[in-house]
Amino acid sequence: MIKPSNDLRSVKAEVRRFYDRPVHVHVNLGRNKSADFTGRLTGIYPSLFTVSPDDKNYRGKTAYSYSEILCGNVQIRDRGSV
Repeated sequence: MIKPSNDLRSVKAEVRRFYDRPVHVHVNLGRNKSADFTGRLTGIYPSLFTVSPDDKNYRGKTAYSYSEILCGNVQIRDRGSV
């Protein structure tokens, strides 16, 4: 699980470890709402990363900025550690 740290550079390095691997994503949507899904981390870009959900009918957001992890709104874990 990626734990919030004080450095955006270290968050980017942690996300790179999950590239092209199955992951479990937990997204805090606010007002006591959250979304959980499994997928594969498919894209790493300078300011965001993308996750392709296993469920093809998933209609939620699948691109996240690194600052969302830093703030604690998004959590990524290995699918095996769920």
